[in-house]
Formats: sequence, C-alpha cells, structure tokens
Amino acid sequence: MTSKYNNTMADRRTFNVVILGVGFLFIFTAFTTCGNIEQTVVKSLRNDTFSGSGYHSLGIIYGVFSFANLLAPAVVAVIGPKMTMFLSGLLYSGYIAVFIIPSTWSFYLTSVLIGIGAAMLWTAQGHFLVENSEASTINRNTGMFWALLQCSMLFGNLYIYLDWNGRTEISDGSRKTIFLSLLVSSVLGTLSFLVLRKSRHEEELLSEEEGQSLLSTRVIYKHRANTAMQDAKSEFKTILQLLKTKTILLLSPCMAYSGLELSFYSGVYGTCLGATTQFGDSAKGLIGISGIVLGVGEIVGGGLFGLLCKNNRFRRTSVVFLGMVVHFVAVYLIFLNIPDDAPVVFDTTTQIKPFLAPSVSIALLCSFLLGLGDSCFNTQLYSILGCVYAEHSTPAFAIFKFIQSVFAAVAFFYSGYLLLKWQLLLMVVLGFTGTLCFFTVERTQSFSGDVQEY
Repeated sequence: MTSKYNNTMADRRTFNVVILGVGFLFIFTAFTTCGNIEQTVVKSLRNDTFSGSGYHSLGIIYGVFSFANLLAPAVVAVIGPKMTMFLSGLLYSGYIAVFIIPSTWSFYLTSVLIGIGAAMLWTAQGHFLVENSEASTINRNTGMFWALLQCSMLFGNLYIYLDWNGRTEISDGSRKTIFLSLLVSSVLGTLSFLVLRKSRHEEELLSEEEGQSLLSTRVIYKHRANTAMQDAKSEFKTILQLLKTKTILLLSPCMAYSGLELSFYSGVYGTCLGATTQFGDSAKGLIGISGIVLGVGEIVGGGLFGLLCKNNRFRRTSVVFLGMVVHFVAVYLIFLNIPDDAPVVFDTTTQIKPFLAPSVSIALLCSFLLGLGDSCFNTQLYSILGCVYAEHSTPAFAIFKFIQSVFAAVAFFYSGYLLLKWQLLLMVVLGFTGTLCFFTVERTQSFSGDVQEY
C-alpha cells in the first residue's frame, strides 16, 4: 500500500514539475519576447500622448524586483506557492496588455507591479520545485524545468521574425496582433498554475490545520502570517550575516557582471540590431532571429554544463573561464560589427559607421555567444552557492538575485544614454574582475576543503 502511495506521489510530483515548466514556458514566451522588442516598439509609437522608454521600464522592473525579493518569502509562506504564482501571472499578463493600448502612466505602473510579481513568482517557483523534489530527483527536475523555460526564447521570437522580416515600420495593427498573441500565451501560462496538485508537504500542513478546524480560517491565516514574519526576520538576519562573509564579497563582482550582461542580451542587443541602418529591411526581423539564436546558446550551455558537469572544482573554474572568453570574443565582434550609436538613436536608424561592414552572420554568432556565456556564469554561480551555503541556500540565492537585479536595473537606465563602446567596456572590466574573484573563491574553497579532509 505504501509503495503504491509513494508511486502516485512520485507521479504527482513529476506532473507538477512538468506543469510548472509549461506554465513558465507560456508566461516567459510572452515576457522574454516583450523585453526583446520593447524599446523598438516604443520607438515606433508615433503619438504625442506616449512618452515612455522601454529601457526605463525594464530598469524599473529589475529595480523593484531586487527589493521585492526580500519580502517575497513571507508572502509565499502565507498564501502558498500555487496561489502566489497564479496572482503573479496575472500581473505579467497586465504588463503585456498595456502594449495593446499604450499610455505612459499604465506602462510605468505595470512595470512596478511586474517587478513585485516577478519576485513573488520566482520565490514561489523555487519553493514549489523543492517541495516536489527529493535529493535523488532535484537535478532531474531542475533540468526539466530549465529546459522548458529556455524554450520560451524560441517561440515568441520566431513569431517576431516571421511578422517583422522586411518591415521598416511597425504599424499599430501589427503591434496589436503581436501583443494580443503574447497576452493569450501569458494568460494560458497563468491558468495552468491552477492545475497544479498539492504536494505531500502541503497535505500534511492542511491535515494539521484541519485538525484545528474548530479555529476559524482567519486564525489559521493569522498563525501562518506570524510564523512567516518570524521566518522573514531570521532570513533577513542571515542575509545580513552572509553579506559580511568573504565568499559573498568575492562573488559579488561576478554576480554584478551577470546583471550587466543580462540587461545587454535581453533588452539592448536586439534594439541595436533593429536600429542598424546597414541591415536595411531585414533589421527588424533580425531582432527575432537574434532572440532565437540566443535561446539556443542558453540551451546548449545549460545542457552541457548543467547536466554533464558534476560538482567538481576543476570543471567549475574552467566553465567560468570559458564563459569569460566567449563573452569577450562576442564583445569584440559587436564592437567591430555594430554602429556605436545603435543603443541610443531614437527617431532615426544609426548614423555612425562601424569598423566592419555590418554582417548578419557575425551579429547572430554574437547572439549565440552571449547566450552560451550567460549560461556558463549562471550555472556555475548557482553551483558554487549551492555548495558553499548548502545550509543557507535560500538567503544566498536571495543575495545573488538582489545583486544581479540591481546591476541589471542600473544598466537599463544608462543603456539609452551611453554609446555602445562604453557599455561594452564596462562589461569587459566587470567581467574580468568577476572571473578573477570567482577563481579566488574556488581556490580558498578547495584549500579549506583539503584542510577539512585531513
């Protein structure tokens, strides 16, 4: 009987992880595509009432996200991961809907809301994934979830390529059709969270609470809220203690770099391609293709390093070193291939001539390298934090997300003003520093590991 029960629980957990991945696939097909084309769409809005900037909106999202992250665990603890993800999905859908009939105030208001929604969504996702996994299945489940999530970069961008290729202007009709399709995708993803089943942990909690069912629902929620607040306080103390540790201080340049390059590949690079005069009619379609190739780079990297590498030290440093080399090659080629004023031009396409005649194949090679390098840094940062802070993994990941998002937000705010070469230079300096610091952490870790072994 027990084995049968365990089997149904295992099936239910696998079902939950797949549905979780599918929900995220739909929501992020909408959001990733939206972020990629946002600044280009905003530039095409020819009206006097709208004065928003796609860069500023993305900057607000990441800025709000970084601070909302600190409060998110308390919310998840009170209303549970399933409900949290559903409500967050509604906020994502609201942001997408704004583009159908854009107005400046709703654009910036939903940017703040989706920042809060994103923090809730990702905290609940981590919570739910762990609840539906065991030590033996966590790697498989994380792999399945990431594989489904990364596919979100393919579908929306493919649609953009098919719709925009050959267009120089984006008409109102075209914009409305695109964002309606993305809205449908986001709503489908949000609704799929309602299909998730309760995990064993939740069932035990509920039966415990039903045992006290003489108490009103209000008392139960009050009890949950008090516990959540206690947890949040102790978590916050742990975060402050971890921030003082040498390891986190040394890893912070690497985390900061992952934020800069996140903003570059997810919002700036596509905009640069769409603004390059020399690409002519194919410029706008290239935004879509670039997003797809970037996604392929992420998937290849995640697959290679996430699944093939077991946690041994030699491999971790070599993957980060590979990430740095790959990104530096990409940065150098982008510097030669893309006009310097590409991120900042608003009313026209680029006026400055780059060093090489812009080549589509070099541009797409850079997209692939950006995706590949990004997955090198992210997988290894997760890996090293999981190893060093096995006891305090939640606060350690919260710090990572916080530093990454703050730097992504800062980068989005300067992206509309700094010429391309200065943005690339900042990435190179921080990327090099981050990689050196990562190596230092690995050395001290392996040294203290060796000491412990004796």
